[in-house]
Amino acid sequence: MTKTIIQTLDAPQAIGTYSQAVKVDRTVYLSGQIPLNPETMLLVDGDIAAQITQVFDNLKAVALAAEGDFSDIVKLNVFLTDLTHFPIVNEIMGQYFDEPYPARAAIGVAALPKGAGVEMDAIMVLKPQEYPAS
Repeated sequence: MTKTIIQTLDAPQAIGTYSQAVKVDRTVYLSGQIPLNPETMLLVDGDIAAQITQVFDNLKAVALAAEGDFSDIVKLNVFLTDLTHFPIVNEIMGQYFDEPYPARAAIGVAALPKGAGVEMDAIMVLKPQEYPAS
């Protein structure tokens, strides 16, 4: 088993004792992302749509750092402090993902770090490397 820690400055730095992502062989476990601006480490201004968009941008940055993209995500977990925002998640998710969509769970929670309204984590399985014919 090969374990690689994924780190990028294009996503918020960890605010606790965890890595942005851990790659084990072709599977990448992306840690939860909240709507922090990676440059300021502050929650983005705006409504829940702005927060959801920032979370997807943060996840995308980590996926790219792991040499993957959203088409490689097989499982997405969405944590919301208000489940009435779930239709907004669906709308914005459609801007980032194409069919077939990953498996997904939506969980209502009492609170999230730094007062965020949304957090998401994901599991990604990278496509096998293709090498040119010699």
